[in-house]
Amino acid sequence: MDTDAELESQIGQWRGYVQRHRAISTADVDEMEDHLRDQVSDLAAAGLASDEAFLVAVKRMGNVDSISREFAREHSDRLWKQLVLLPADPDGADIRSKRELIVVLALAVVAALALKLGFTVLEDLAFGRNLSLFVLPFLAGYFAWKRQVTPRVAAALLVPFGLAAVVLNVFPFDPDGATEIIAAIHAPIALWFVVGLAYVGGEWRSDRRRMDFIRFTGEWVVYLTLLAFGGGVLIGLTVGAFGTLGVDIEWVIEDWVLPFGVAGAVIVAAWLVEAKQNVVENIAPVLTRVFTPLTVVMLVALLAAFATNRSVIDVDRNLLILMDLILVLVLGLLLYAISARDPRLPPDTFDRLQLILVISALAVDVVMLAAMLSRIAEFGFTPNKVVALGMNLVLLVNLVWSVRLGFGFVRGRRGFADVERWQTRYLPVYGAWATVVIVVLPPIFDFA
Repeated sequence: MDTDAELESQIGQWRGYVQRHRAISTADVDEMEDHLRDQVSDLAAAGLASDEAFLVAVKRMGNVDSISREFAREHSDRLWKQLVLLPADPDGADIRSKRELIVVLALAVVAALALKLGFTVLEDLAFGRNLSLFVLPFLAGYFAWKRQVTPRVAAALLVPFGLAAVVLNVFPFDPDGATEIIAAIHAPIALWFVVGLAYVGGEWRSDRRRMDFIRFTGEWVVYLTLLAFGGGVLIGLTVGAFGTLGVDIEWVIEDWVLPFGVAGAVIVAAWLVEAKQNVVENIAPVLTRVFTPLTVVMLVALLAAFATNRSVIDVDRNLLILMDLILVLVLGLLLYAISARDPRLPPDTFDRLQLILVISALAVDVVMLAAMLSRIAEFGFTPNKVVALGMNLVLLVNLVWSVRLGFGFVRGRRGFADVERWQTRYLPVYGAWATVVIVVLPPIFDFA
């Protein structure tokens, strides 16, 4: 194994773990990393192997003993407990945890009140357009506080939210048109990348921090889904229990519980990911290994169904929409699998299965593009068709290059870092496309 690559991977894991703690700013982490590298170099010059030098250097980082202790607990299989585990400081950790919980609950309450106010004041369509603006700014605020971003980064985070509010509420959308719905769907996608900017503490150019955000997104979806299922069951049981007593509480659920539940779940799920990362990191590989083979079977079956269809023009419009959603699911599985994989391990059977998944998705995407182009040639352009065509072209580029890099990796001609780097550097393209759909597409079609 490449010693330098292994050392960089170890330093990257350490830095990522340290940076997730709100008490340490990005500038401090940079300074600490420089100090760590100097320590590693000195120890290596004294005759220690790189991995030994790294472990000893981390132990000497007295300024982050408590964080290193947590890192040691999470990486116990690599002798962290022996080399780094130090006496705990429960009082300080407890104070920080309580302070963060207070901040999270306060932001959740404010977001819920904003959501409630928006639902009361705005009409249905206007509320749908602005839905993401009622919650996501507070989620970005949580990460900005936790990462202790500079005032310049904080100001930069406010700009896209302000521009989105202007565009979504100033554009003269036709109430019966498609562009308003399209803008409402793509607004949270574009603004999620603003949340990502807050999550990485302004380090959006860092491939490693982008991968951290990908990992967070997958874990956040897991927690949000669990909270949604749990909340739905609890609400159902509560309504049923009160119903047997002849008490109607559905208005309370609709007017108060749902707004607070939705807004709260978005922010609390993010806090849970930050607070319980060692638990979710065990879930992530399991989810990808369970759903990847199932998705491969589904894609192959769909390709076979397409093959039996006489003409791509006759493909049902609803099927095309469902296929787009499936391709997005495949992209999520691919990104989640990459973020959960140890980059130091050689290719295995699951990596080959991932390659089959990407090849199958690429074949489906090509069929989808053929169907869309045929329908456009037959019936002309519409906003929905342009959005679908653009999204599939964006996915096509990603899938084609992913297949190329995947082949190189499983054949031993490329490192996993190339696969990871491609996904992290291509990620902003999705945000850029969502922004184009919101800002450029409606005027082109006269807001209809």
